[in-house]
Amino acid sequence: MKVFSATGRRKTSIAQVRLISPGTGKITVNKASFEEYFPVAINRQEAAKPLFLTSNDGKFDINVSVRGGGKSGQTGAMQLGIARALVEFDEELKSPLRQNGLMTRDPRMVERKKYGQKKARKRFQFSKR
Repeated sequence: MKVFSATGRRKTSIAQVRLISPGTGKITVNKASFEEYFPVAINRQEAAKPLFLTSNDGKFDINVSVRGGGKSGQTGAMQLGIARALVEFDEELKSPLRQNGLMTRDPRMVERKKYGQKKARKRFQFSKR
């Protein structure tokens, strides 16, 4: 039994991923089943994208500890974590993952709210008179 671990981040979410080889394809997120934690199919599909892309689905048991942010950010963090762990497992998987944009950390963060404004860029209504 070999364990490959990696960390993925997106927005304010952090996912610590452990790939256990050999495995049966069971994915556990925060001690809950994958389907239970991500009830929306698109989130599950996006999170497991690196596995399907490299045709490694069903070859690993995956334990993920994810915290912070919302479901979308957690999905992205988990995706990056799985991709990095797969590269740790096999270095040759790096180029197909990079070509599909799965090895790059998304740097976009929420812009802070400025004083004297309603939100980060939205302003209060201006009255000339």
